[in-house]
Amino acid sequence: MGPTPGQAPGSDDEGPTVAPPDRVTAERRRRRPTKSGVVLSAEMILDKALELLDEHGAEALTIRRLGAALGADPSAVYRYYRGADDLLLALGDRLIGEALDAFRPDDHEDWADALREFGRCAYRAALHHPRVAVLSTHRVTRRPHEQRAVETGIGLLRRAGFDDATAVRHYHAFIDTVLGHAALDAAVLRLPAGQRAGDAQAWSEAYAELPAEDFPHLHAVRAHLPTMAGPAVEHVMDLLLTALRAQVPG
Repeated sequence: MGPTPGQAPGSDDEGPTVAPPDRVTAERRRRRPTKSGVVLSAEMILDKALELLDEHGAEALTIRRLGAALGADPSAVYRYYRGADDLLLALGDRLIGEALDAFRPDDHEDWADALREFGRCAYRAALHHPRVAVLSTHRVTRRPHEQRAVETGIGLLRRAGFDDATAVRHYHAFIDTVLGHAALDAAVLRLPAGQRAGDAQAWSEAYAELPAEDFPHLHAVRAHLPTMAGPAVEHVMDLLLTALRAQVPG
């Protein structure tokens, strides 16, 4: 279950989920052991939050449950994150960091090839943690990995020769399309195996059996319909990059 507008996942049983900024900033510097003797860190909290989210879904991402899983009082988590929404944004930024770690821009002399690989890395990182992807790909993390990713993507388009305003528009269109497909495919991965198999089978059975007199076009392409069961992100990137190449100035 995703967050409702203005509400973070799991925030319904948290009480106040926002700590004053000055409190968070000051206490992040103070690393105290938990009641079990473990010294918390921002990365340790993210690791446990990711584990809970991957295993149990968004309803598990509450500060109370996270504190219990860490063997710490929930107030200890607030020293590092202002609440469940702040934690979710940090998780989203971690996914972006994974994408950047996998991206090798120097392997591609052509800007479009580099942008394609950039999109692939973003897509794969999102699918690595589909529950996080569904909740975070539509958010703005305001954090270092996202900032570096936007710098990288816009930089590739400026390198191609697009002016500043056009580079921003094209990057927006490209990355939102890739992340939109990532969120869609992540949602598919979250379906029970039986439902996924049934949806995939429908293209080769239910649709292939439609009568030609009522559905002439579907009948004509029935042998190709099973490809509808797979991801479309590669084909979409092909279309976008072909269009972008055609618009390069000069």
